[in-house]
Amino acid sequence: MFSLKQRTFFAITTVAAIVLAVVTASNSNADDYPRSIRRSVFGGRAKNVILFIGDGMGDSEITIARNYSVGAAGRLALDTLPLTGAYTTYALQESNPKLPDYVTDSAASGTGWATGNKTSNGRISTTAGTDQDLKTILEIAKEKGFRTGNVSTAELTDATPAVLMSHVNDRSCQGPQDMAKCPQDKKSAGGSGSIAEQSIDHNVDVLLGGGKQRFDQIIDGGQFTGKTVIQAAQAQGYDIVTSAAQLQSAQPGTKLLGLFSSGNMSLEWGGEPAIPYPGSGPQRCQENLRPADQPSLADMTTKAISLLEQQSRGRTGFFLQVEGASIDKRDHAGNPCEQIGETVAFDQAVKAGLEYAKQHPDTLVVVTADHGHTSQIIPQPTETDHSPGEFSTLITADDAEMTVNYATNLPTRSQEHTGTQVRIAAQGPQAANVVGVIDQTDLFHIIARAIGAE
Repeated sequence: MFSLKQRTFFAITTVAAIVLAVVTASNSNADDYPRSIRRSVFGGRAKNVILFIGDGMGDSEITIARNYSVGAAGRLALDTLPLTGAYTTYALQESNPKLPDYVTDSAASGTGWATGNKTSNGRISTTAGTDQDLKTILEIAKEKGFRTGNVSTAELTDATPAVLMSHVNDRSCQGPQDMAKCPQDKKSAGGSGSIAEQSIDHNVDVLLGGGKQRFDQIIDGGQFTGKTVIQAAQAQGYDIVTSAAQLQSAQPGTKLLGLFSSGNMSLEWGGEPAIPYPGSGPQRCQENLRPADQPSLADMTTKAISLLEQQSRGRTGFFLQVEGASIDKRDHAGNPCEQIGETVAFDQAVKAGLEYAKQHPDTLVVVTADHGHTSQIIPQPTETDHSPGEFSTLITADDAEMTVNYATNLPTRSQEHTGTQVRIAAQGPQAANVVGVIDQTDLFHIIARAIGAE
């Protein structure tokens, strides 16, 4: 007998197939778009999977970036995927895991799609309350012979990349010296170590992002006691690169660890932050601020795909997760230009993934977010009628003014996530299963089916 989730997936696929058959039959040109849809419905298993996560990239964040960069009638690359749905993002309460926590953080939400299980905020692929390890889709893909990659503009030990390749009870346990909240996981206590240590021990083929400060820390137990995590990585066959030029020169054949910043990677754009009435602006954003020695997210994505594709020739394909991390971080800071710049950079990475998939139609591409966030487009404020929060007015690609508001916390404080459902879009084998309203945990099963694990 099929499970409820399997029956739901089959129902979605069947309905989508019927509708799309009518649509494509009426399209005598049969261009790339309907062909992509047909593959998404009938494509079977995927050779490759590329999962794009825009951290904090709710519908408002997408709309703000679209309006500013290409205009209200324009379309981003992430808008072009043929099948779109929404998924719910709630977490669980740690003290009572039977009850929902309606506003998730990145750790709990990432655990949802990484493992197919809900957990409480702050946990990295472990169960709420009982602290049991949950097997991740990356671990499953490795068992099935897939090459694996993890790319982020955050520290590689931050929550979203961490959920695929580590298991700790608290997301703060990023390096060997950051284990105050995870004493049972320390190497010296017989545990698996910090997120940085576990990411190396998982033998992920390509790791690219920030967070070098975590990998420079000294391991306190086990085989590599007294060595840094980077030294342990080198001992386990990793090449280390720390600049855009070194990344460009990297060759397939060995595992690759790219650490391009001590902490999070540098921002792409800048501009005035939102402030209380009368707000900042009207302004245009300052572009091209990323240091030349740091690769862009699109550069890292393109290189990761190239290395993984070459390493998997003649074998099972690859699984790659790509995160645009600072959409969320600049939303917290209430800075619309910085937020938009990170969304546009993420969209350029999506474009690179879609270009690869166009030549490799057996690739499942999924673009989604982990949770919603605070920024909203509001009417232009007046002295007698304005938001109690912070806002900034931008001059968009339409040469029109757009006011962006931040009001999920008091001015000057970090803005909060929201509990809204968020977009999920896909193309390629099994992509039809994103249609409708699903849950984050369903994404795990969609990918598992695509790689033949379910």
